[in-house]
Amino acid sequence: MITRKRLNEFARLHPDTQNALAQWYTLIKRNDFTSFVELRKLFPSADQVGKLTVFNIGGNKVRLVTAIHYNRKKVYIRAVLTHEEYNKGTWKK
Repeated sequence: MITRKRLNEFARLHPDTQNALAQWYTLIKRNDFTSFVELRKLFPSADQVGKLTVFNIGGNKVRLVTAIHYNRKKVYIRAVLTHEEYNKGTWKK
């Protein structure tokens, strides 16, 4: 189960991202990925950064950093960042 709390908080600060975040959430909830390879079929711009998966959302306006446990079918949202915030790299700490 993933929570929308961080997505909703980010969308309140950046209302222009609300639709893109909602679309990502719907796609994640409706699909059952067993591997990163499968995930990339639906999200070709997703990248693995260490043990994390980073999604480019809203035409690169948003970086969504997640930890995905394919065996348990869980997606944990670690951070929702603007492109600029992501590039600073503080989320890696």
